[in-house]
Amino acid sequence: MVTGLVCAVCATTVPISQALSWKCPRATETDTHHVLHFENTVEPFRPTDDENPYLAFRKYLAVDSFGAAIGLSEDERIRIITEANAAVAAVAGTGFLRTPLYRSVELSDALGFTAKGGVWIKDETHNVAGSHKARHLFTELLHLLFAEAAGVAPWTSSTRPPLAIASCGNAAIAASTLAAAVQWPIYVHVPPAATSEVLVALASLDADVRVCPRLPDDAAGDPCVLRFREAVANGAIAFGVQGTENAWCLDGGRTIGWEMTEDLGHLMDRIFIQVGGGAFAACVGASLRSAGVHPKLHAVQTEGCAPLARAWEKALATGGARNAGPRWNECMWPWETTPVSIADGILDDETYDWIGVLDAMADTGGAPVVVSEQHVQQAYDWVHSLTSVNVSATGVAGLAGLMAMRSDIANDERVVVVMSGVERVEVS
Repeated sequence: MVTGLVCAVCATTVPISQALSWKCPRATETDTHHVLHFENTVEPFRPTDDENPYLAFRKYLAVDSFGAAIGLSEDERIRIITEANAAVAAVAGTGFLRTPLYRSVELSDALGFTAKGGVWIKDETHNVAGSHKARHLFTELLHLLFAEAAGVAPWTSSTRPPLAIASCGNAAIAASTLAAAVQWPIYVHVPPAATSEVLVALASLDADVRVCPRLPDDAAGDPCVLRFREAVANGAIAFGVQGTENAWCLDGGRTIGWEMTEDLGHLMDRIFIQVGGGAFAACVGASLRSAGVHPKLHAVQTEGCAPLARAWEKALATGGARNAGPRWNECMWPWETTPVSIADGILDDETYDWIGVLDAMADTGGAPVVVSEQHVQQAYDWVHSLTSVNVSATGVAGLAGLMAMRSDIANDERVVVVMSGVERVEVS
């Protein structure tokens, strides 16, 4: 179970019973370099056999510990999870279910692996809204619903403040899907370059879309994040996938790693996973650690935007990659040039959850991988010609990382590539 939260930068602790514990209490508008991580008790990994991951892994989720701490019975917590999942299914066409993990014979053969080794695809395009993003957001939503049900939220079901997110695509659609499911208003901050298919999807979900061009007086960083933070300062609830803005996104994403642990466990040798803001890789790393398995984790970014690899090198040079949070200013800052890649969903100019990703790679003997556009394009072409996974260029970044490192990987290794982000068709 989860016993509390602790800041990975300043070590401030927050009790698990505290409602709306999104950020470190010491974070301010001028000092945003804080992030809360969950503290877990050590116990055997024994999930239940349920297709809903939030029920199967419920006893390991922070949100369940929070619900118990604020007085909700086990039956009440299960009811809220089940009803919320049914509401999501009514909007999205599917609720939360375990996603497939399988060996790709075609990719394994194309990359020269033996029958003992090969490439396993963890296919997150089957998730709610077509990517892993909704997994992170659902525990944020459950936290809100639990707090509301227990009467510890400063609102009622009829006076809910709006949610807010900054996103250029999959996270925006996932957040708006969950908000629509429970009829919660949401502000979605998108860049001027947001694609037509994203905008059409958001309109269909009744999201309040706010286009965010860069203003002359804006500080460095993503203008969407700046406008999002302004909305939160004015009373909106942070409902995104950056742990620095809402730590509870680092809870639900762990279910994906736990699923991989159940399916392959100690047979996994390596995992390659796309990294933009970093919450996805941080969650997978944390889930593997809690389950006691240690495949090498490789976080993949592109040459056009690779702040994580730079942070890795800076951390190694200033005291080590593990527990680098207190060295934030030395290790992580926004990418200076305009981020460019066909893998446009991972062009976050700052890896917000870099601390958790570095910890995971240091714990497992992994390392970041920076891939060329040629690797991304080849990975995309191979996936669409050799498999049936309908994934975007962003979602093949993990495979691109494997391709870039292939000469360093033994032929009998079992390698998991995570593919997330369904290919969306441009709307004219």
